[in-house]
Amino acid sequence: MKIFKLPILKSLWTQKPLYRTFHGHSKLLASDVYSEYQAVRRGEQEIPKYFNFASDVLDKWTKIEKAGKRPSNSAFWWISGKGEEVKWSFEELGFLSRKVANVLTKVCGLQKGDRIIVVLPRIPEWWLVNVACMRAGIVLIPGTTQLSAKDILYRLQASKAKCIITDDTVAPAVDSVASESQFLKTKLIVSKGSREGWLNFSELYKNQSADHSCAKTRIEDSVNIFFTSGTTGSPKMTEHSQGSLGFRPLLSERYWLDLTPSDVIWNTADTGWILTSLSSVFDAWVFGSCIFVHQLPQIESATILNTLCRFPIDTLVGVPTLYRMLVQNDLSSYKFMNLKHCMSGGEPLNPEVMEKWKSQTGLDIHEVYGQTETGIICSVFKGMKIKPGSMGKAAPLFDVQVVDKNANILPPGQQGEIAVRSKPIRPLGLFSEYIDNPKKTAESERGDFYVTGDRGTMDKDGYFWFIGRDDDIIISSGYRIGPFEVESALMEHPAVAEAAVVSSPDPLRGEVVMLNSNGGNNMFKYIITLTDLVLQVVKAFVVLSATFSSSNREHLACELQEHVKKTTAPYKYPRKVNVSNILHCLLSFLFRWNLSNRCQRQSLGRLRGMN
Repeated sequence: MKIFKLPILKSLWTQKPLYRTFHGHSKLLASDVYSEYQAVRRGEQEIPKYFNFASDVLDKWTKIEKAGKRPSNSAFWWISGKGEEVKWSFEELGFLSRKVANVLTKVCGLQKGDRIIVVLPRIPEWWLVNVACMRAGIVLIPGTTQLSAKDILYRLQASKAKCIITDDTVAPAVDSVASESQFLKTKLIVSKGSREGWLNFSELYKNQSADHSCAKTRIEDSVNIFFTSGTTGSPKMTEHSQGSLGFRPLLSERYWLDLTPSDVIWNTADTGWILTSLSSVFDAWVFGSCIFVHQLPQIESATILNTLCRFPIDTLVGVPTLYRMLVQNDLSSYKFMNLKHCMSGGEPLNPEVMEKWKSQTGLDIHEVYGQTETGIICSVFKGMKIKPGSMGKAAPLFDVQVVDKNANILPPGQQGEIAVRSKPIRPLGLFSEYIDNPKKTAESERGDFYVTGDRGTMDKDGYFWFIGRDDDIIISSGYRIGPFEVESALMEHPAVAEAAVVSSPDPLRGEVVMLNSNGGNNMFKYIITLTDLVLQVVKAFVVLSATFSSSNREHLACELQEHVKKTTAPYKYPRKVNVSNILHCLLSFLFRWNLSNRCQRQSLGRLRGMN
């Protein structure tokens, strides 16, 4: 993999003026970790050949902390919402993560380069395992706790993971498929009790030595693998390196988070997604900030708002669904203790929500845009003019453009595909590859660009505007949902002869999976303009088999929803179901196209007050 070379870095640095660096932070320490890499950012030194986030960032913050040169706030702060609380300094984080690293290497027998799947909710152990894996050079594969047994089996088999760590909730699903996972050697459970066939994580790491030498890792060595949904087929394994996740924020400006060692940041996203790895691990700890975590078994407005009132949180990061939910409350009755900076990402946020939040809290919502493959590539930086509906300008280190099907750069205002220049030098923040899938990796490139699959425009001021997916991926509540996965789950039910899944408007969640029982495996394209896009969910159109043709439609629709929840991750289930007895469509693509246009017309009619 080619990484930045000196001339390229110099060029990017001069093109992106430091109008935001240290914004409002005149007393920042000259000795902090970020400042140590000024020469690299200026192009005066090469990017290091070897880098490990644990030793080169976290352990350096420990030294700064012990020297009394960092504010006294914690590095990590967790609450359960039921009175339990955990606070760690960088020194304590280092001490505990070394013990966990010894569990992984000495007890589990894992070696540098081995892969481990971690399916845990927002609990402190998730962060300990993350740092421990960095120390040992083990590749961590995070997964949402909503994964079904089928999802877990696929991930175990595809990744060849030798170990899995989870809790009491997910362990039964793992046990149901473990015999089919030939590479799985060790199962660790985070639990107060014991489970047959599992090692107890908490008991093991507490009894381990804290003496551990950090692995020597190259900057291109893999650190995380994320499974990301595609239009057809199973999720792809997206590989990120020590460089793309760990060193990238040291090269960039303090762009999207704009944090200091005194700040407390709270990201509410699920631990299975890259947004949490960015805002609650790498990008926050580079600046020595405190990562705040609420266990949040359920995302509830009252819990979020009361937490913001009770704790000194400076920065809030959430998906648009969070803000849509919060503005339904009387926000004037809440007094946030310290909140100054709000960010939204994962899907577009409609301007009406931004305006309502601003009018009641006095705070702007800064949109960010990125993907599992890219991290954050566009952002409304702090201090930048906000254009409601825009996802901001290109982030430092990335040359973002709108291109046509031949990879030609389009002029401002013209619609095309959002892309990142990846040749002749691949920017450090991009993923390395889709593991074991060279075809998909190659298809992600067009000319000199990595193409995102998202359509958009750029205005004359360099602001980007999202229009919609160029493929059939459904984005609902920040989750990427591939129609193929939902359709496959539906087809396993004996009542379903055919099924097609599409997106449908929804006032809260964004795109909703729509179930359509009459189509094939290719979902139609559903693209509407930003002012009309707003919110979508998943809808399914289902054609019944002859045996079930006289069944109660309403009851069967509920049964199909429950079936999908059990067969695949619950967030993928169709929230709308249309059951039909229509005979087989000879041209399933036309069927989907008609469904798409019907849904789009109904959506536009409602949004424009025509119905």
